[in-house]
Amino acid sequence: MEEMCGREVRKADIRSLSFEELSEELALMGEKPFRVGQVFSWLHEKQAADFSEMTDLSKSLREALARRFELTVLKPVDVLVSELDGTRKYLFGLPDGNVIESVWMEYHHGNSVCISTQVGCRMGCRFCASTLGGLVRNLSPGEMLEQVYRMGRLTGKRVSNVVLMGSGEPLDNYENVVRFIRLAADVRGLNLSARNITLSTCGLPEEIRRLAGEGLPVTLALSLHAPNDEKRRELMPVARRYSLREVLPACDFYFERTGRRVSFEYSLVGGVNDAREEAEELAALLSGRNCHVNLIPVNPVKERKYVRSGRRAILDFKNVLEKNEINATIRREMGRDIDGACGQLRRSYQKAHS
Repeated sequence: MEEMCGREVRKADIRSLSFEELSEELALMGEKPFRVGQVFSWLHEKQAADFSEMTDLSKSLREALARRFELTVLKPVDVLVSELDGTRKYLFGLPDGNVIESVWMEYHHGNSVCISTQVGCRMGCRFCASTLGGLVRNLSPGEMLEQVYRMGRLTGKRVSNVVLMGSGEPLDNYENVVRFIRLAADVRGLNLSARNITLSTCGLPEEIRRLAGEGLPVTLALSLHAPNDEKRRELMPVARRYSLREVLPACDFYFERTGRRVSFEYSLVGGVNDAREEAEELAALLSGRNCHVNLIPVNPVKERKYVRSGRRAILDFKNVLEKNEINATIRREMGRDIDGACGQLRRSYQKAHS
């Protein structure tokens, strides 16, 4: 289970292993079957930060695990806490020196975390800071889980909802993201219902259809942001490759296969996509679909020219959708005073340390 990384031998990330894979590994080490449950519980239920914490294992086994596997632990490099609503934005350092962002949000219905699935992103959305440096690498399932575990451990509170909406395109890291979801939903670990996981995507049709067949009833959220291909291509380069004629049928297929209503994310950018005519066009585009539109006042990014829509324009846009029987809400802004937009904290850190 060791991988070559250039000339360097890199140990496998033990937190990324499924229960069955861990069972095979411990069998190869000559351990009895009951040890699998103990180790898996330490990794995902007790969320150990070091093999030495696994106190019901023998010292020799703990040492053997440390020699054979990597146990990824994220270190907070910076933490911003909102004075408005208590939202906490973490900049976590990875063992290879990269940094990623994760967000902790507290609601009346429970605690939600927004995690990253990649270091950087190659989708190039014009209003997002995550894409400014391009894609560096994919995150492993263990690195995604560790964001959830570490925030829970740092706050001392249980996570009830996970949103894959931080840096990165989840479906561009498909295998690792699906493995993460299965591990997070495992009853022997975090035991988080897949229905409490939301996956946000720019719209990769083949991967959306593939996800529909995984048997994982996660909520799919499509980053739409425009009512037509022309405007969408202006905001999202990925739209040059995939038209709405390809993306929307894939979303319909996801609903048909899973029974899960699709959410459409629509970032409102002042003077760009927030006119009444565009609201009417969006209503026509989504007419007849069992869906929900999440209107998001865009977070301004220093390196981009876009500004958020005014309050009146946002309310008018919502009213047009509702008059056309399209379910719509305006996303509650969390952490507005701490650079809430994806990628901003990481970007500031990179500039300060370049």
